[in-house]
Amino acid sequence: MPRAAVCRPAPARCRKEIMSDSFDVIVIGAGPGGYVCAIRAAQLGMKVACVEKRATLGGTCLNVGCIPSKALLQSSEHFEEAMHKLADHGVNVGQVSLDLAKMQARKAEVVAANVKGIEFLFRKNKVTWLKGEGRIVAPGKVEVAGTAYDAKHIVIASGSESIPLPGVEVDEKVVVSSTGALELDRVPGHLVVIGGGVIGLELGSVWRRLGAEVTVVEYLDRLVPGMDNEIARTFERVLGKQGFRFRLKTKVTGARREADGVTLTVEPAAGGAAEEIKADVVLVAIGRRAFTEGLGLDAVGVATDERGRVKVDGRFATNIPGIFAIGDAIAGPMLAHKAEEEGVAVAEILAGQHAHLDYNTVPGVVYTWPEVAAIGETEEQLKQRGVAYKVGKFPFTANGRARAMGDMDGFVKILADKETDRLLGAHIIGPDAGTLIAEIAIAMEFGASAEDVARTCHAHPSLNEAVKEAALAVDGRPLHI
Repeated sequence: MPRAAVCRPAPARCRKEIMSDSFDVIVIGAGPGGYVCAIRAAQLGMKVACVEKRATLGGTCLNVGCIPSKALLQSSEHFEEAMHKLADHGVNVGQVSLDLAKMQARKAEVVAANVKGIEFLFRKNKVTWLKGEGRIVAPGKVEVAGTAYDAKHIVIASGSESIPLPGVEVDEKVVVSSTGALELDRVPGHLVVIGGGVIGLELGSVWRRLGAEVTVVEYLDRLVPGMDNEIARTFERVLGKQGFRFRLKTKVTGARREADGVTLTVEPAAGGAAEEIKADVVLVAIGRRAFTEGLGLDAVGVATDERGRVKVDGRFATNIPGIFAIGDAIAGPMLAHKAEEEGVAVAEILAGQHAHLDYNTVPGVVYTWPEVAAIGETEEQLKQRGVAYKVGKFPFTANGRARAMGDMDGFVKILADKETDRLLGAHIIGPDAGTLIAEIAIAMEFGASAEDVARTCHAHPSLNEAVKEAALAVDGRPLHI
């Protein structure tokens, strides 16, 4: 036998590691909630496996959601700047052309780098990746690709899927979900987005910047349901100036495929005469729902609510001992960072630690331009609860950095308790709103007041000064308006 093929028993590096079928924790789903839960549990000394049926880790977010959409948003933003904005700064670039294939290839590279990064983190933290669909066959037992594995604890982190719209069949070619909208190989002449929420507006922004006419059809009388009404109205005006067209209080009742695209049938939400809208591509973005199909929840007896979400208590435990759930599979905002925080919390709970998550300090962001960000309660919610509050607002037109950037649309709004001045919420539409909201998140986590933010020194000139000024405005003393 050649010398290179000899393996003596003594050195550990020569022995093939035999994987045990038993784990402390098995996490079902490798999206942001699942993979973070698995890594944190491994850091805490537990033997962990994570089940994922995709060929890559990262779930919807990294593969066909947050990451690829932000890559395209960034690329399309650069394209629009070159086409329409750089000349205002004295930068003349000549004729600008679009290489959509290269833009899509860059997006794929970004995705690949991110998902490979999760594989590295799994290896680093000794998390076992169980490849295939996971099904809970009994408390403490998960079956993956025909093999059964034992676990002291099972964490369901199965994520969500796009909600279908009756009468509008998705083929991911001309009638697409968010997944198909990320893969178009040509810029549609007319894109109709069904749904005025975050996903529809972000992807609508991508294709509008690249040259498409975009019409948003929304059943309600406003965009971004759940966000502050004043922010939503301003957002609609700003997007309208960018070229978006809106059909609010309108419902889609059918779609007819034709040789040159799709014809949608729409009618007023309150009832009335139907009409037709022709589109080259239709994006169905009316929301997402928990994905729990095939997990065996019914057979095991795990309770779900009327929307198919797994019911859990304050410690993420289901009604079946040893089975937990997090992320989009349970109630709450369907946000990757919310899922990540829950993943950390449940891992620490399983390790016997105390974990806490304040859902009121989970920010939400729309990554259009300008961005929209929100945290805490809206004015509408405070009025409904009968809470006396104060408002401080500051426009970006009065912010020196925003003016230097040429991005002056929007404002910062801060809400504080009328009696105690404690921060109750903040709502921002403007440049880098998603970054600016982090300051308020930290402040709210520590129970800060508007005065605390106002008294904090902010660098000049910076966009963050708008946050300080809004906090000053809560007490009626802004300095720059």
